[in-house]
Amino acid sequence: MNHHVLASVHPAQVAVEIWRADELEVRRGLSSELDEMWSFVQTKAHPRWLWHAMDHHTGKVLAYVFGRRKDAVFLKLQQLLEPFGITKFYTDGWGAYERHIDTEKHQVGKENTQKIESKHINLRTRIRRLMRRTICFSKTEQMHDLVIGLFINRYEFGQAL
Repeated sequence: MNHHVLASVHPAQVAVEIWRADELEVRRGLSSELDEMWSFVQTKAHPRWLWHAMDHHTGKVLAYVFGRRKDAVFLKLQQLLEPFGITKFYTDGWGAYERHIDTEKHQVGKENTQKIESKHINLRTRIRRLMRRTICFSKTEQMHDLVIGLFINRYEFGQAL
């Protein structure tokens, strides 16, 4: 507390608002966790990445895209997230995030990406082709993206397509 400034301010000029921390963050704007998850098509030499974003408070998936671990794929995800008006992004510090998210909106660290990392474990447990050591794998990128996309649409968005 800055006592020097406090002594020079008249009490009638001071407005105090008391908020719970979670309510204050919701009031300030939507915060999101971003991460990417590795899998492969046919062989491990053909990696495929699921990039997705979820609401930091509710754990709901906001958007997802498939592709390589390249900036262009992240930019597609970022474009899908624009309508949400996200004010804070929590990531693991991958270079694409560092290059394309404003530093005042970006926070790097594992303490705020626990929900999305937990989502990865759930996806790997429920979808055999996402497991690292498996005999169940996709033979084409189209089938890989279709199977995982249908699962996410069904269990995250509630849309059985």
